[in-house]
Amino acid sequence: MRTKRVLMAVLTASVMAVTVAGCGGGGDAPEVPTAADGGASATAGGTKGGADGDGGDELATYVNAQRKWVKCLRENGVDAPDPNAKGQVDFGGDSLALKKDTKYLKASAKCESLLVPVPESVENGNRPKLTPQQIKVKLDYAACMQKNGAPDFPDPGPDGTAQGTEWNQTSAGATRATRICAPIIGDSPNPDAGKG
Repeated sequence: MRTKRVLMAVLTASVMAVTVAGCGGGGDAPEVPTAADGGASATAGGTKGGADGDGGDELATYVNAQRKWVKCLRENGVDAPDPNAKGQVDFGGDSLALKKDTKYLKASAKCESLLVPVPESVENGNRPKLTPQQIKVKLDYAACMQKNGAPDFPDPGPDGTAQGTEWNQTSAGATRATRICAPIIGDSPNPDAGKG
């Protein structure tokens, strides 16, 4: 199911417009080579893979992988755009139409082995900045969950982003907490009420 998550991240990339300044190595090489030129390495100094503490190598590796995926799509008849500096591929606003496009579906199946998961550092960097009110909602929800039966529910970070996703979602306490705290995030407290 990780592939579906990656595909959805690619399809929803058009919603996020992220500009990155100062990425990549120096010299005359372009910061974001196109997929058409074979996806030249975007890593500085020729280093590949590994994390360098700031996620630069991880980002460069991801962008390079996205270039290879786009190149494969093009070789299979899809007019795919180049990935941006964050590895996002903007197919335009109509992701539903894309999912029904048989040419795209066939090319995607052929190129699926080239899809890589979005690194967490890249995913976090692509998220839009939350407002103070949105951060407060996340903090209130976490506190409510922890007080009402899900003590292992993760606290959000200072910017509102999740700091971990591992918690027991199947316990009776978690079920109770989810029901009690649902209104904080705008969900119904009885999501299964219509099921018989």
